[in-house]
Amino acid sequence: MTARSSPKPRRRAGVASAVVYGMLGVAVLILLWELYRAFGPPQGLVVGAVEGQTGSGIRLLPRADERTMPHVWDMIGRAIQPVTRAPGALPLGAVVLIAALNSLLLSTLGLALGFVVGMLLALVMLRIRLAEWAVLPFVILSQTVPLIALAPLIRNWGSRLEFGSFSWESWMSVVVIASYLAFFPIAIGALRGLKSPDTIHEELFQTYAVGWWATLVRLRLPASVPFLLPALRLGAAGAVVGTVVAEISVGYNDGIGRLILETSAAASTDPARPWSPVFGAILLGLLAAGLIALISLALTRFRRTESLADA
Repeated sequence: MTARSSPKPRRRAGVASAVVYGMLGVAVLILLWELYRAFGPPQGLVVGAVEGQTGSGIRLLPRADERTMPHVWDMIGRAIQPVTRAPGALPLGAVVLIAALNSLLLSTLGLALGFVVGMLLALVMLRIRLAEWAVLPFVILSQTVPLIALAPLIRNWGSRLEFGSFSWESWMSVVVIASYLAFFPIAIGALRGLKSPDTIHEELFQTYAVGWWATLVRLRLPASVPFLLPALRLGAAGAVVGTVVAEISVGYNDGIGRLILETSAAASTDPARPWSPVFGAILLGLLAAGLIALISLALTRFRRTESLADA
């Protein structure tokens, strides 16, 4: 009798290989960056430019000069230097890390709010067929509104809300905007997942006179996990993008978005400085993806058909 191999060694091997491939991918990106920096056209490649007209033509390749593409070691060196010349100033990398963690908190709150709104919409559309026909088109239409135009409106509307000692803060606008981008994939994925159980399983629950809520908890919600996890990944990415854009639009000063805006002003005199917040935004996205990965691990026993759901 052959003993089955434990899934833990296979899981550890998979994690190790993922780390190795990830590091290899980063090394390849650094190599490509430096190769283009060394051999790329200093002024880039512009097609269709009209002589004497500034900004004409279409730029196909970026400039390969010091201002546009600093060396990787210059970016790393700038990240470990103080952010200002003031005594006791923190290194730029530490400031970026603190800002990224603040943005991660807001992204998580936005994702949680988007999850609640998305699940409620999915449940309403599942329970009432007329609601699905009426609400779903507006849910899709909501994503066509430009975020950069919506952010000031939400801040303005929120600032008018006053309940006793309660006052609307700028970070609340950021959370609402992040949830605005997060709820859409969650609502669509949850609705698809809640409808995924086979008819024979639904009829079995009806045969045993199981109520709608019990069927939801025991059949539909477990069946929706393979659809809901990819939707959560998309929602997390949307929450991160919404957070960064909203921080710039509403003037939230403690996040990575505002830091990107502030450091970009110094690009002409300190070209390596703006890249640290950019890498901080990348780190923010990786942390959000890691959060969803932890949720996926907790729901492993419900993910047997996730590969089929993604197909």
